[in-house]
Amino acid sequence: MAEQGGEASGGRGGFGRGRGRGRGRGRGRGGGREREENVWVPVTKLGRLVKEGKITSIEDIFLFSLPVKEAEIIDYFLKDKLQDEVMKIMPVQKQSSAGQRTRFKAFVAVGDNNGHIGLGVKCSSEVATAIRGAITSAKLNVAPVRRGYW
Repeated sequence: MAEQGGEASGGRGGFGRGRGRGRGRGRGRGGGREREENVWVPVTKLGRLVKEGKITSIEDIFLFSLPVKEAEIIDYFLKDKLQDEVMKIMPVQKQSSAGQRTRFKAFVAVGDNNGHIGLGVKCSSEVATAIRGAITSAKLNVAPVRRGYW
């Protein structure tokens, strides 16, 4: 009778791919490069000015009504203070020839509890993707809130 779990299969039995000599990870050129993740590379002029430190506060952006096209600008100024709350997730359906296609619409509010708030809406086929997109949309829509008497 044949021996079970021979040396060729690594002592585990079955056919399996074994160890070593695979096609993953160890081949090709330039594999040993270290890359930093989550490094913001600005694409707008406002983003470049913020990253260079020429604009020091978010109030300067609101004062001149500059359009914010990058969510990372808001992250730069309101880093740890920013909180997000998922207000509602609702399924929306579209009638197709094969039945209904369900997507999820997420409403998210973002604020820093210090006079800045934004509301974002995003529709996607997955709930997590919709929430992520709504958070980005809310950051782009952050606006100052006037409080007290003026």
